[in-house]
Amino acid sequence: MYKERTSNIEVMVIPAYLEDQSEPGEAYYAWAYFVRIRNVGAETVQLLNRHWEITDSNGVIQEVDGPGVIGQQPTLGPGETFEYASGTFLRTPSGIMGGTYEMMNEDGRHFNVVIPTFSLDSPEQLQRPN
Repeated sequence: MYKERTSNIEVMVIPAYLEDQSEPGEAYYAWAYFVRIRNVGAETVQLLNRHWEITDSNGVIQEVDGPGVIGQQPTLGPGETFEYASGTFLRTPSGIMGGTYEMMNEDGRHFNVVIPTFSLDSPEQLQRPN
């Protein structure tokens, strides 16, 4: 489990290697990741956009930007939590992934929340670089 707290927003990520969806012989390695976003502050916030940086073990970086997460732009009141699952793939047996969520508070102020950088390691990776 990986956890980060920024501006009273806590983000927790749990990655999982998907062996049944991976094809190591074809250089295709798949992961799911489960995210929990929790508002530990006193004001309501909305998640507007996401920015991911996915780096494979060769140092190749893929950036992913877009509105919300899984087609939603959730609003979180004080103490509320939003959870979702998604996935990614790499051409190498390991890598790392992290990023930011752009949030907005009730006053219309925008701020970024850090998504903790987490390891993507498959059993095919002989040495664990991450």
